[in-house]
Amino acid sequence: MVPIVLVLLAAGTLMIMAHRQNSANERREKQALEQIAREAESYEDDVRNEGRNSYPSQARTRAIAQRYYATLVSYEPSDRSLTTRVKFFGTYEDTTVFGISLSRVYRCYSFHFLEGAKAEPRRTRLPLQQCNPT
Repeated sequence: MVPIVLVLLAAGTLMIMAHRQNSANERREKQALEQIAREAESYEDDVRNEGRNSYPSQARTRAIAQRYYATLVSYEPSDRSLTTRVKFFGTYEDTTVFGISLSRVYRCYSFHFLEGAKAEPRRTRLPLQQCNPT
């Protein structure tokens, strides 16, 4: 009878530990995604502020993206607008029974900047398949 109780106690303890690890991992991943969202907003603001009179060059836009640990995937200027596609990533610690490892999460956004002081940029989240660097 005692061995059965010990096995049940051990199994219960392992289940509780696994649940806590999963909850912590999900919380860290969510924080990484929130950080990506903040970086996307900052990228958007920087490109808009950089391009008060005209849109920044592709090299300048790439530098702004890199400042936020992102990759400029496409740069498409036109007469009255600029569309960029940017791939952001964030890292977080992923805890398992075997230790801690770093994991990455990715988000891809398309930014459409319109000419004019009153024109607000439009940000659209894209599936990662549409965000592979060329």
